[in-house]
Amino acid sequence: MPKESIVAREIKQKKPFTSLEEEAYVALLRTTDALGFGAIELFKDYGISPTQYNVLRILRGSEPCGRRCGEIAERMVTRDPDITRLLDRMEKSGWITRKRDQGDRRVVVTKITSKGLDLLKQMDRPLAEFHKRQLGHVGEQKLRKLLELLNVARSGCQE
Repeated sequence: MPKESIVAREIKQKKPFTSLEEEAYVALLRTTDALGFGAIELFKDYGISPTQYNVLRILRGSEPCGRRCGEIAERMVTRDPDITRLLDRMEKSGWITRKRDQGDRRVVVTKITSKGLDLLKQMDRPLAEFHKRQLGHVGEQKLRKLLELLNVARSGCQE
């Protein structure tokens, strides 16, 4: 009789998974949820969502030029189907500005503001410490292997 998997026990599943791929998929979802929950709480403390944080990091990395909406969407860690509305909310919060490109009026360039940069600066250390608490126990060698395996898993997905 096969040994009960940890993830099956966590979700109180009595029947075995139909495949190793299904079990790995469920384990990835459980892990994403477990790691993400604490992050969401941390982001709430700063009045920002994980998606908004992702946009600010993209824009901080593109200083001083900024990015077009489509470029931001391409670089997002997780997809957001309504990037325009997301940027609208962020502009109202004062974290970003948007201006029409002088060379092509159809293009809107988004830039991070000093308020957005200040917010990221406040969050940098707490987030780094948070990540250490979450994954530091795994160790460098295992983290590198994990990254390698995750890259292989993503390579089989259609984007």
